[in-house]
Amino acid sequence: MSKVLIIGAGGVGRVTTIKCAQHPQVFSHIMLASRTKSKCDEIAADARKRTGHQKIETAAVDAENVPQLVELIRSFQPELVIHVALPYQDLTIMDACLETGVHYLDTANYEPKEEAKFEYSWQWAYQDRFREKGICAVLGCGFDPGVTGVFTARAAKHHFDEIHYLDIVDCNGGDHGKAFATNFNPEINIREITQKGKYWENGQWVETEPFEFKKSLNYPNIGARNSYLLYHEELESLVKNFPSIKRARFWMTFGDEYLTHLRVIENIGMSRIDPVIYNGVEIVPLQFLKAVLPDPGDLGENYTGETSIGCRIKGIKNGQEKTYYIYNNCSHQAAFDETGAQGVSYTTGVPAMTGAMMMLQGEWMKKGVFNVEEFNPDPFLDKLGGHGLPWTELHDIDLEL
Repeated sequence: MSKVLIIGAGGVGRVTTIKCAQHPQVFSHIMLASRTKSKCDEIAADARKRTGHQKIETAAVDAENVPQLVELIRSFQPELVIHVALPYQDLTIMDACLETGVHYLDTANYEPKEEAKFEYSWQWAYQDRFREKGICAVLGCGFDPGVTGVFTARAAKHHFDEIHYLDIVDCNGGDHGKAFATNFNPEINIREITQKGKYWENGQWVETEPFEFKKSLNYPNIGARNSYLLYHEELESLVKNFPSIKRARFWMTFGDEYLTHLRVIENIGMSRIDPVIYNGVEIVPLQFLKAVLPDPGDLGENYTGETSIGCRIKGIKNGQEKTYYIYNNCSHQAAFDETGAQGVSYTTGVPAMTGAMMMLQGEWMKKGVFNVEEFNPDPFLDKLGGHGLPWTELHDIDLEL
């Protein structure tokens, strides 16, 4: 029985709140907070209706304002803060957790506003302070990053003596019916995919141009889809924590129409993150674009199809070469029916709740700052299927690596 503070009232915040409310024996009191309290109120009312959990409160907070965060944490006194807002806010929320002595979990690593760059160095630098304070921070507990790291940890624990090749493959095989929309925060999404990519090979990072490498990959229940090599943050922690890895890559699917819209957005300057003056007012073009694009939280109602995300691994077991594929497929419609959110939000919010449960039940609890693959994968994966994200393992197959 624990109090938990959830920060962020987008699609992932909705899913995380509803999934926590489904388990009152663990999350006895829930507070949902964001800059816009009305969004929190709507989600809280829906969560109460869907689950019957009545101890759900809401609050307004500026997640970039440490004193405000500290005041809210001290007034509510949670055991854990679940951060599912923007990656810009990781450090301020971690600062507030340090000041108040409260555990922390997030789903994406820190990214500075002024530069489209994300890496764990800023958050790993909190290791000593969290350890000395006696509190735990779990980083990147969504799906990718998150479940993909837990999948890799399971592979290393149960199926390989050495992992040599890792490909994380992410396919959204759904259709939301919009001309152009992103499946999570447009500002973060577009920053992420338009920067240069990179992958790990033979002990070093190899940089690529955006969308330079394309491969047609087959996904369960979906079929062949064009997949593009991107950089994704879990690669940084996985090659650190599994040093036998010789090559690690991340692949994501994009349709031709999506890429055409993206090229136009870039060519006309709407993906810029530096401010411009318009009618005497300073605006950031990408932030303005976010305001006019469809809200990812509103895509679920007519979303068909499913996502497929997993890890394709090759390595050695008992001196023999072995291949292994572990993945989850998630139906957009099923996610919407349960939570009112589409599958991409669902596949992030469910692991966030599951990771929080692991922390509060003592399964994932150490002093310091950790990525998910540094914990025992078994109790997390034992719960994940029952929470709505069942997973499948395939052994010794052609992985198209």
